[in-house]
Amino acid sequence: MGEEILRIKDLRVSYLTRKGEVKAVDGVSLGLYKGEILGIAGESGSGKSTLAAAILRLVKPPGIIKEGKVLYRGKDLLRLSEEEFRLYRMTMIAYVPQGSMNSLNPVMRIRDQFMDMLKDHGLKIKKKELEERLREILSSMGLKTSILDRYPHELSGGMKQRTLIALSLIMNPEILIADEPTTALDVVSQRGVMNILRDLKDQRGTSIILITHDMAVQAELSDRMAIMYAGKIVEVGPTEEIYNEPLHPYTRLLIESIPSLGDEKPRKSIEGIPPDLVNPPKGCRFHPRCPFYIPGKCDTQEPMLIQISSGRSVACHLYS
Repeated sequence: MGEEILRIKDLRVSYLTRKGEVKAVDGVSLGLYKGEILGIAGESGSGKSTLAAAILRLVKPPGIIKEGKVLYRGKDLLRLSEEEFRLYRMTMIAYVPQGSMNSLNPVMRIRDQFMDMLKDHGLKIKKKELEERLREILSSMGLKTSILDRYPHELSGGMKQRTLIALSLIMNPEILIADEPTTALDVVSQRGVMNILRDLKDQRGTSIILITHDMAVQAELSDRMAIMYAGKIVEVGPTEEIYNEPLHPYTRLLIESIPSLGDEKPRKSIEGIPPDLVNPPKGCRFHPRCPFYIPGKCDTQEPMLIQISSGRSVACHLYS
């Protein structure tokens, strides 16, 4: 698989609410390898975006990172001071947040937003070199330098998304975390963003964590996938293998719900709703919705994530 550059170990993130503690990320362990696209998939509320925010220490109150490690090349990012961590955020690990089209400052020109980012990270660069870098990064996104003098409201949705990706990459980070980068875009803009992410991996060697519930996007872009359900990882493996032979019942149902051109068979759906993470089901959290539920086992014993074969792991009593 190559060199592992990021390792998440037993990460736990909770939101302290009036109803109780919501365990949004509950004991997640996962690795990212150099030059790969790691897809994280699952229904809304499974903990995908919270996991991304925790890696970059962007969890806001009432959320707290309770325990765990996020190791970037052996350095635990969660143990650094805020000032030390600023050297890593955007320069080593960049983030394109969910709802990113609303992340640009509406009253600032695009050029000024790039300049703010560079100044905030203390990057001193000559004007000529800066213009060259901006031209290069915008060109790679399929954008003209003329957008630098525009305000965000003058750009289309797809242009805003590509601008934000360019903004995230201006510091040449080794890792890019993209949270739902194709959501709310038309199909042409979606295709453009997907091509950009693929080129980043192939041409720059950027390692990407791609977070989306869109299984079709995951199938096309990701090299490996981690499936999340109710704050936990339930399956990990190469994307092609997962699609050809899904192991966890939840993964199987997610894939079977994808519509296909020319396929007239009715799509299957996952019955029921995601569990309440204040009081999650005992045992396997998916068992109330699982078509392969084993009474007396699935509802009493929590399955551990175990390795089934090289590169493939699953948390399910069907394999224990």
